Amino acid sequence: MADAALQLQGPAGGLEARLEFPDAGVARRAGCVIVCHPLPTDGGTMDNKVVTTTARALRELGLTTLRFNFRGTGNSAGEFDRGAGESDDLRAVVAWLRAERPDDALWLAGFSFGSFVTLKNAVELCADAVISIAPPVTGRGWDFSQIELPRVPWLVVMGEADEIVEPKAVFDWIDALPQPPTLVRMPETSHFFHRKLIDLRQVIQHWAQPLLPPEA
Repeated sequence: MADAALQLQGPAGGLEARLEFPDAGVARRAGCVIVCHPLPTDGGTMDNKVVTTTARALRELGLTTLRFNFRGTGNSAGEFDRGAGESDDLRAVVAWLRAERPDDALWLAGFSFGSFVTLKNAVELCADAVISIAPPVTGRGWDFSQIELPRVPWLVVMGEADEIVEPKAVFDWIDALPQPPTLVRMPETSHFFHRKLIDLRQVIQHWAQPLLPPEA
């Protein structure tokens, strides 16, 4: 199967998406990862480098990846909706993916705002694994306190020099959880992982390797 640019039907109109498969020679796994992008109002899109690095890291392990633009971003219809409408977008994408690939495990990954949207919906969507990169647990009005958190394998990656999301707030939040995720703290790492993208890829792969679904 070949990579494909897609226009999926979302609740506010079309959603621009990109379905990508592992390279030839990589054993394909029976799993697909939806990767959600950072805040659209700050320029976040599905082509953000952290998003594409995350997707590439997982394809190198044999997983299929699906990136998409939330409503009002790129060629996706609609307007920014502070996480509510974006949750509906994610539900629509998951529904499409499950119809197309019903036997695949579903992993959800998100960066910054994208991690808020994926975490908010991970339990409802029955995700098999979750990756949260720089989750914005304080500021900007994202309420993590009411989220039903996943009980499946869950990775949080946080830069210790993040200038947008307060690292201590994230660490304190995780410390207070009854079932905390796997936390990887990356020293000297900013919010956008400048000069640390290779390290991020290695962190993701190290965590994901033992959790991979069987070969397709």
